[in-house]
Amino acid sequence: MSKGILAVDNRGKRELGADKLVGWDEVTQGIVLTSFEGDAANIASLKAEERTYSDFNSYTATVASWRVIKPIYNRDICIDCQNCWVWCPDSSIISRDKQMLGIDYDHCKGCQVCVEVCPTNPKSLLMFVEAEEIETALAQWPEKKKN
Repeated sequence: MSKGILAVDNRGKRELGADKLVGWDEVTQGIVLTSFEGDAANIASLKAEERTYSDFNSYTATVASWRVIKPIYNRDICIDCQNCWVWCPDSSIISRDKQMLGIDYDHCKGCQVCVEVCPTNPKSLLMFVEAEEIETALAQWPEKKKN
């Protein structure tokens, strides 16, 4: 396990599934996989990037290679409703003080939930192929649809 490494230092350092997987019948009975290094008594008061995660925590793993499409975020359209943040199953929406800041592409699997729950017209999140550059995608953004 890493010692004293902050989340920003080991974020996405290993690819999930790249290690030898252990079957359910091979896990030692009664084992506890801790999410954080050391004392975690005040961990809730720290921002995610300030926490010291263990190697067993999914925060340190990346699943970016699984994705074939990705959400791209348009700040000019976003109303900061936080629907995407609430509904994202992988906590891949980066939000601070109720303001959308971006997408954590290390953990986003491209499920499109964020796009589905976005209420804006046009949506502030749209799905694009993985190789699409953000600037190119933003230049292709649709205009507002009239009812």
